[in-house]
Amino acid sequence: MKHSILIIVVLMLFNCKKAEHATPISTAVQDSLEIDLATDTISINTEKIVPVKSYKEIKAELTAKGYQTYDYVDEETKDTILMQQYFIAFLKNGTIRTQNEEEAQELQDQHLAHLTKMYKLGYADISGPFGDDSNMRGITIYNVPTLKMADSLANADPMVKAGRLEIEVHPWWAAKGFSLR
Repeated sequence: MKHSILIIVVLMLFNCKKAEHATPISTAVQDSLEIDLATDTISINTEKIVPVKSYKEIKAELTAKGYQTYDYVDEETKDTILMQQYFIAFLKNGTIRTQNEEEAQELQDQHLAHLTKMYKLGYADISGPFGDDSNMRGITIYNVPTLKMADSLANADPMVKAGRLEIEVHPWWAAKGFSLR
């Protein structure tokens, strides 16, 4: 009996879809496996298994918090894709760029601290500068329910307050659970 369960678990792991959008459950099970090579055994630590929320649970939570969502069925995979509205803030050169090098560096340090705080609090999902020296300096994608909240958080940036940067915020849609590659 013990060997049957072990064989089933191992087969499940090796037969898991290796596609781009593999199910989170396979990852949860894999992360909970403890393999002892000395005794040639595999055990499952059930305390490490994190329950995966269903699409309906995620959508209900987002809706209850005021987020805008919609969904569609992917024709190829037949998976339901949940789209969420985020807000993308474009950071542009501001009108006050006369700070000396020391002041500009202090503002940059405060700017990075602000973005780190936004990320740690869960308000921002990704930020970064553009790779050229144009008027457009970078972006931050805010994961908040309203444009007003995104605008407020972006305007709280010390670089924006000092006038060194200006922001322009737009609604932006992306699929939940997808990542950059």
